[in-house]
Amino acid sequence: MSDDYGYGYEDESPYGTEYGADASDGDDGAGASRDGGRGPERTFAALPPAHGRGFATSWWGRAWLQALEDTALDGQQLKQGRQLARKGGVGAVSVRPGRITAVVRDHDGTAYRSDVLLQQLGAGAWDRFLDMAVDRAGHIAALLDREMPPHLVEDAAGAGVELLPGIGDLEPECTCGAWDHCPHSGALCYQVARLLDEDPFVLLLMRGREERRLLDELQVRSAARAVRLGDGGEGGAAADAEREVRGVPAGEAFAAAGILPPLPAPPSAPDAPGLGPSLDTETPPAPGIDPAALEVLAADSAVRAHRMLLDALAPAHEEQPLPVELTPQQDAVRLAADARPDARIGARLAAGSGRPPADLDAAVRAWRYGGVAALAVLDEEWAPDPEDLGRARARLGEAWEAGERPALRASGRARWTVAGADLQLRLDRDGRWWPYRKERGRWVPGSSPAGPADDDPAGALAGAEDGAADGMGVAV
Repeated sequence: MSDDYGYGYEDESPYGTEYGADASDGDDGAGASRDGGRGPERTFAALPPAHGRGFATSWWGRAWLQALEDTALDGQQLKQGRQLARKGGVGAVSVRPGRITAVVRDHDGTAYRSDVLLQQLGAGAWDRFLDMAVDRAGHIAALLDREMPPHLVEDAAGAGVELLPGIGDLEPECTCGAWDHCPHSGALCYQVARLLDEDPFVLLLMRGREERRLLDELQVRSAARAVRLGDGGEGGAAADAEREVRGVPAGEAFAAAGILPPLPAPPSAPDAPGLGPSLDTETPPAPGIDPAALEVLAADSAVRAHRMLLDALAPAHEEQPLPVELTPQQDAVRLAADARPDARIGARLAAGSGRPPADLDAAVRAWRYGGVAALAVLDEEWAPDPEDLGRARARLGEAWEAGERPALRASGRARWTVAGADLQLRLDRDGRWWPYRKERGRWVPGSSPAGPADDDPAGALAGAEDGAADGMGVAV
């Protein structure tokens, strides 16, 4: 299982959305079930060790741990579970209606599958919860902000819906054979408390409703409530409900602009892109889906989003030219350069770039030196017109002091090779010079320390010579 830190992947189950409690509950919603079907599933990658920090900072995360600690009969085993979780012994956590699952490694490295079951809410209970939520705009806002304030839980309890677990609600199962909460199921619960701090929808999924379905139902019921109020002629109440669902008219918002406080400053950009999701789950992928390739694409999307955000926040962003639109072949090279994939994914990217796998490395190196422009120098062999060619030859003649110019021979269009050395200069269409050297029979871009293009051919070649002398053993 993956050891990356971050949130995981939400998928539609092949069993559909009518799972478990909803399918067996009856109209009054009085019944419920534990793990009544796989249903939708989310997987959270393994979290790093929790050195020097508590496992729950939110009040609902602490309520989860209180239920665990009130249920467990052996406090010593629970203490051992807390130590396992703190040291990073819990793998990726899968969450689905009625059940959470993870592989937990003991202090000696032995792995156990541990599950904790939680009773799902019935269809009738969910109806009462949704009706209660749409009656109070603050509850919907809290859920959209991924919060579970005490008044939401209290109002739900008043409607007969217990969201948070109580004593005896967390039922453990573990391959170690223990009948009570063992260290492994305890470690799993402590890890889940960290997940709940960030996203209370994890608890709602365990209770039987995935986030997308719950929010969609809230939206439908809110709209229906506004229509009912409007049809009932309740005047101001209907207008308030419609405003709640449909927003504020643009004219009113514009008129109020002069009296509203200024908007807060935008948040600063994160130091690094977010980590991609872990798709290592017990649910097999659909036919034709490659989870490893999807992980590469998701991680790449996070890196690109972070880069775009930094560009957007940079000074004079609006004066910068629009980015160049890449061809699929160019984008395959870019992805290989940014993602550093394994050999199997690299072979797929090579095919997407239209290159043999052996040629992808040179294309990746070119991309890292200069993006689209460097890739064009690698691939294209263009013929300068006589005027451009004359300027290039003059520039070559002027670049060195008398008697220092190396012997250069033209080796194709806009390319000059150093006689007696596996070094080459290539001229691009903008008049820049790119150093190349021959490795294993192939011309490849760049050298160390120099690599990118230089307006001065002598400067470009000097870097290539230094790199060759230091790293390649080529005599110049």
